[in-house]
Amino acid sequence: MRIDIPLDIFTYPDVPLPRVWRVEQRYETPELTAKEIEVSVSEQLSKLIESSPRIKPGATVAVGCGSRGLVNLVTVVRTVVEELKSRGVNVFLIPAMGSHGGATPEGQTSVLIDYGLTPENVGAEIRATMDVVHPGTLIGEDAGPFSGHVVCYDRIASGADAVILVNRVKPHTDFTGAIESGIGKMAAIGLGKRQGAEGIHRHGAHGLRELMPRVARFLARHTNIAGGIAMIENELGQTAEIHAVLPEQMASDGEARLLVRAREISPRIPFSELDLLVVDEMGKNISGAGMDTHVLGRGFMPSIAEHTWGGPNISIVAVLDLTDASHGNATALGLADLTTSELIEKIDFEAMQINLRTSGEGGIIRGRLPLIMPTREDCVRTAYATCGKGRHQDVRFARIKSTANTRFVEISEALVDEARTNPTLIVSESYHTLELSNPLV
Repeated sequence: MRIDIPLDIFTYPDVPLPRVWRVEQRYETPELTAKEIEVSVSEQLSKLIESSPRIKPGATVAVGCGSRGLVNLVTVVRTVVEELKSRGVNVFLIPAMGSHGGATPEGQTSVLIDYGLTPENVGAEIRATMDVVHPGTLIGEDAGPFSGHVVCYDRIASGADAVILVNRVKPHTDFTGAIESGIGKMAAIGLGKRQGAEGIHRHGAHGLRELMPRVARFLARHTNIAGGIAMIENELGQTAEIHAVLPEQMASDGEARLLVRAREISPRIPFSELDLLVVDEMGKNISGAGMDTHVLGRGFMPSIAEHTWGGPNISIVAVLDLTDASHGNATALGLADLTTSELIEKIDFEAMQINLRTSGEGGIIRGRLPLIMPTREDCVRTAYATCGKGRHQDVRFARIKSTANTRFVEISEALVDEARTNPTLIVSESYHTLELSNPLV
């Protein structure tokens, strides 16, 4: 969509761009090398194979992959495929991403290809459908308050001898609970396709927290899912740990323990109060909501209190760009207060609105448009002028590349003294004027 904004309205050309200092966060968490990843995946996959009578020579195994741009995803999936093939198993990939990719088989296939999951790279073809089968309904003790809920399951996945899911375990951006993003969610929502995702999201955050794990446990007991390979990423978005998740561990204590570990080493902003945060880019490959609600400290979910997200208290959030890997899906753009016409012009509103409608309560509210500014500089100047601080030098300003990449932060003078007393931060001695045309790396 083309946005034409007169340059002389809603802009503050007299507001100077701030002087900024570069800050690096010190981290001591592990990061696996490519070779260590291959070895770890093989070891963990062996646990799944040995525990599943479904995986044997001549069997057909579907490997489920999602719509997140995980670091080392190609290496992990390729290793899974090679290990299965070495045991005489036939392998293919399936998209496990709910309604993403425009809710079409072609769109979902394109997402996986864009992440490098091509037959040439991983040794397996992609088979995609939006059709589902219904392996049963939730009843009795398994159902809780959701008795009669119809479970949906990818039709192609159901026809394989076994399914193995590949995903990371991390805090979710729409809700908080013992089970959030991971193998269970990929099974219940990812393999539920659009129909299954909508059925769970219809119950809002309560459905994600309470219904999604019940559906995942049902699928683990009553279908051909043989478990998953779960990655945990560190503060830099690098692969720190790899774990097998057996079917009985899906959406249960085993996966819950992985989430606790993931929270311990998640990206974060090292300040509790900010007047203005500038995020260089958002995107579906960065977070399900485009920006991580736990990093921003805001979620905008009606049924969840804002203080439960953690993170800093930020008065104004400005986001400047949308990643190409998002395929125009700027879901949850409404988490920001200001943005640029550059970002808006990249949006595929059809794909975005399909995802927003599927997401239910959070999608509708987070789909609101922020104030749109003609340039990046105008966006920052306007935020400075309207954040509530009378003197520009008092504005507590920070800039990050994305909510998945917070190692380097640019900060204004108002934060320098605080940063220098923090032993986990390295602050540059000199400053420079904020330059938004250069990416923060």
